[in-house]
Amino acid sequence: MRDIVVKGARQHNLKNVSLRVPGERITVFTGVSGSGKSSLVFGTIAAEARRQLAETFPSFARHRLERPERPEADLIDDLPAAIVVDQRPVGGNARSTVGTMTEVHPILRVLFSRYGRPSAGLASAYSFNDPQGMCRECDGLGRTVSLDVDRLIDWDKSLNEGAIGFPAFAVGRPSWQLYAESGLFDPDRPLKDFSPGDRELLLHGSGFRVRRASRRGVYQNEYEGVVTVMRRRYLTKDPEKVRDARTREALERVSRAGVCPECGGARLNAAALASKIGGRNIADLAALEISDLIRELEAIDDPVATPIADAALAALRRIEDFGLGYLSLDRETSTLSGGEGQRLKTVRHLGSALTGMLYVFDEPTVGLHPRDVHRLTRMLTALRDKGNTVLLVEHDRDAIAVADHVVDLGPGAGANGGEIVYEGPLAGLYAADTATGRALREPYGLKAAVREPAGWLPIRGANLHNLRDVDVDIPTGVLTAVTGVAGSGKSTLIARVLPERHEGVVLIGQGAIGSSSRSTPASYVGVLDPIRRLFARAGGVDAALFSFNSAGGCPACGGRGVVTTDLAFLDPVTTVCEVCEGRRYRPEALEHRYAGRTIAEVLESTVEEALTYLTEDSVRPGLERLAEVGLPYLTLGQPLSTLSGGERQRLKLADRLRETGLVYVFDEPSTGLHPADVGTLLALLDRIVDAGNTVIVIEHDLDLVKRADWVIDLGPEAGRHGGRVVFTGTPAALARAEGSHTADHLRRDLAARLPAAP
Repeated sequence: MRDIVVKGARQHNLKNVSLRVPGERITVFTGVSGSGKSSLVFGTIAAEARRQLAETFPSFARHRLERPERPEADLIDDLPAAIVVDQRPVGGNARSTVGTMTEVHPILRVLFSRYGRPSAGLASAYSFNDPQGMCRECDGLGRTVSLDVDRLIDWDKSLNEGAIGFPAFAVGRPSWQLYAESGLFDPDRPLKDFSPGDRELLLHGSGFRVRRASRRGVYQNEYEGVVTVMRRRYLTKDPEKVRDARTREALERVSRAGVCPECGGARLNAAALASKIGGRNIADLAALEISDLIRELEAIDDPVATPIADAALAALRRIEDFGLGYLSLDRETSTLSGGEGQRLKTVRHLGSALTGMLYVFDEPTVGLHPRDVHRLTRMLTALRDKGNTVLLVEHDRDAIAVADHVVDLGPGAGANGGEIVYEGPLAGLYAADTATGRALREPYGLKAAVREPAGWLPIRGANLHNLRDVDVDIPTGVLTAVTGVAGSGKSTLIARVLPERHEGVVLIGQGAIGSSSRSTPASYVGVLDPIRRLFARAGGVDAALFSFNSAGGCPACGGRGVVTTDLAFLDPVTTVCEVCEGRRYRPEALEHRYAGRTIAEVLESTVEEALTYLTEDSVRPGLERLAEVGLPYLTLGQPLSTLSGGERQRLKLADRLRETGLVYVFDEPSTGLHPADVGTLLALLDRIVDAGNTVIVIEHDLDLVKRADWVIDLGPEAGRHGGRVVFTGTPAALARAEGSHTADHLRRDLAARLPAAP
């Protein structure tokens, strides 16, 4: 396979980057967060591979496909077809499960349709997402929601006083008018004084029409009682599909979810559940841990069923080999951690029989315990050996170690990055005078002196999910690392049980941040509105004039700064707006200045620059938090869609650090961070502890574990084989402990020396 050739790449912060990526090899792209790795690998190479593949489709199809723009580069040549696994969260809803995502559940449905006794019919008859198979009571969700009328209705209030405590029924809304202005009820009478008949009519009435007045005239509406409306609009729908946060919170307050009494949570109708293989129905098999399900399917011996079972086993064994054997197929994807979702996306492609392909992975080691990294690297090596080209964006030392070729970007981040600072064999990277080379040569050792706990947060008898009657004391006033293989119960114990048992916990989890082109670092940490108000006071005008999303936006580009031209089935073309020259604002907004700068010039300033002239108390703390988490190089107006995964993770930290709490819980804060950036993170965590707080990190990164004051290790394995505390104590004591996978790898890490030259 020929080398991939890139010349003059200028996407985002890349500075005329040119390189050759060897074919049929594993190339690892390294560098500090924000150095340009993703811009080169995903924004340039992978984007162009996808764009050129799309060009092979007929124009009719191209017009209906997502059409990426041509990356900014002089030449990108000799590209194979690409399969891309990025870090976008899995997402999903109540109908999306591990089984549907990995497409194993459809195979099981075929298996039951051919081999289950008695047969329920075709494969669709075993699908909880198909009317033929779903439970009618819960519509295939496995749970029902009941309404707590006394939480919905304030009986002491009248309709005019807002007795119906739900946003859709707020005073003045059309749904409120159906009751308050229909003439059926006295709107000024407290509901507790309604007659039994009026109460029944208000809550459950139906079967007739009423008149409702509006600004456009008088309407005839079908009457439905409040409870009937709530059931139709909300209680029979997936609550995750309720987009309005206020409505979603109100729905949680007035309703109670429980297991469906009809199907017992199995999601399927009676016919599907009656069909069995080896005494188990399809819901029973989906509820098994994948490792146990493999053994069940291996026992099938039938000329018709065995080939179908083998197809499922091939996928299930890959999932197990990737350290996810503790999951079950009925696990909803919305409950997966970021690392679990990333690995499931990855494992879908690792068993592919395709050759001559380009596989692009964005930090596939995210969420992986060091024990499981070798499983990933073995699979990546197998992909290469089949004749594929593999590109990795990675920070993990063990993943970097399998590289045939390394491209290191830097030297810094943002405007200080975007250059290739080393390119060549792995051995040369260890000797390179780059941030990556130095981090590989100088790994962290154990902390010389650990802090003494100021007190303890006791947890007794924790049994949530796979926790097995856990008793543990979490120290306060120190930095604690909670470790263990994926699925051992770390997040359940610390992110779920701890906040329930103790108040004052600030949880900073793995949830994605919004990343639209209209969101910026300044808006995310809450300093953009104060900046607009400063301009408004200085100029004596409305603050909306300084919003490119409002009155101040350039009318030609709508405040985007660029204009995208749709060329039908050809590639769209984006150009800098000629009217505002990319500054996003109309001329009237740019006539005003604050601290000698226009609003556009303020947004073009880096955090570091802005701190020199934006000294007001309403702005400075937010900017200081951005600098504190290692993002001083970001410009205030940079679109979040251009940030790397590591930058987004730190931006989220900067936002949450404004909250006050005695106990901070960070769920894998090192995600997306280069070893050099982990040092910045450690310094930040130490400052939080030294200020009198407690910090708990759920982590796999051994550099962070080594610098903790205390470690709580869960395991020994995952799923039902985990859920126990196998060690508590200092990192030094962990390095001497037995019976812990984390201890084993910590000892190896501390004893490691530079690898021999390949």
